[in-house]
Amino acid sequence: MGTGWALVFMPYGATWRRYRKAFHEHFHPNIVPKYQPIQAKSANTFLRRLLASPDDFMDHIRHYFAGSIMEISYGMAILEHNDPYVSVAKKAVEGVSEAGVPGAFLVDLLPVLKYIPSWFPGAGFKRKAARWRALISETLERPYDRVKRELEAGNARPSILQSMISNLPDESDPRRAEAEAQAKAVTAVAYAGGSDTSVAAVQAFFLAMAMHPDVQRKVQAEIDAVVGQDRLPDFGDRAKLPYVNAIVKETLRWHFITPLGIPHMSTEDDEYDGYFIPKGTLVIGNIWALMHDPDAFVDPFKYKPERYLNLKDANVHLETTVRSPEAAVFGFGRRICPGRHFLDASLYVAVSNVLAVYNIKPPTDDAGNEVKLREEVIGGMLSSVDFLYLRSSSELFD
Repeated sequence: MGTGWALVFMPYGATWRRYRKAFHEHFHPNIVPKYQPIQAKSANTFLRRLLASPDDFMDHIRHYFAGSIMEISYGMAILEHNDPYVSVAKKAVEGVSEAGVPGAFLVDLLPVLKYIPSWFPGAGFKRKAARWRALISETLERPYDRVKRELEAGNARPSILQSMISNLPDESDPRRAEAEAQAKAVTAVAYAGGSDTSVAAVQAFFLAMAMHPDVQRKVQAEIDAVVGQDRLPDFGDRAKLPYVNAIVKETLRWHFITPLGIPHMSTEDDEYDGYFIPKGTLVIGNIWALMHDPDAFVDPFKYKPERYLNLKDANVHLETTVRSPEAAVFGFGRRICPGRHFLDASLYVAVSNVLAVYNIKPPTDDAGNEVKLREEVIGGMLSSVDFLYLRSSSELFD
């Protein structure tokens, strides 16, 4: 499918280390705060769009994340509706989500099938892969070409890619091609990781709030007490909003985007708990089980942000003895998600801003009674909650 440039699918080695280092330079904890003004501006746009057309709230969630990461990565302001860059990238990520589940296609179990021609009966996976490969290639190349043209014309806006292109070796330098490939990959990975995975987390947040009005009232009371009625919460308020931070943590724990993580592969023979693991074995970390472990969490299937709060002291603060979602949901070891600090900041500003101005309620049936909501999920490598059973999404908002 042509995703060999993506950090998550790239074999460990010198190339992976270079790409990972380049990505880290733009998303380490000390540099992420410089993106806060863009994230706050995108959150304001998100609130406005929710007010104007609440029926389209799923699209608005995507627009919120795509808008901020496109501006940060490419210096682009996306269109209000049907942005071509966002649409193509969405389809590409959907393909990766479908194909990324081990065993999704027979060729995963019988690799020899990759040699059969695409017209052969049963080779539908090849035709799908060809379509997804074209979308993935467009996601990688199209924004890069645009920023490169704008830079040559002298009107490129500041962005990660603008900075990386400006620092490329000279055209005659043999390192130029590799440096260009790295610049394309870093920004495309930032977009894919900073938009679609975040979208699924905020979808889960909306469902959780509609299902738990008591939680919603408590966090809104905290926001009103700390921030007041005259402005929106900002990043400077975060340390004083423990309930908001607990909601961010509990949302990631309760319904994370990649319940089985991204499969790893053993690079050498190993042994664990008496089990021999040969080199080349696919190893899947069961994040869902780790985040729903009854030995670690009381009522693990319930949405309870209070599990991350110390309510015994006079001053409520985050509880540090409970297993944090950061222990697993962003991956493991040297392949842990390098964009996790940016995602955390995006979730905070979305949660705090939405709850500062809106109530999120279940829809009502024809008799005016609230519909009982339940958690439904859409399968794939990326797991998101399904709102299709809601009669009218606009009724979620008040």
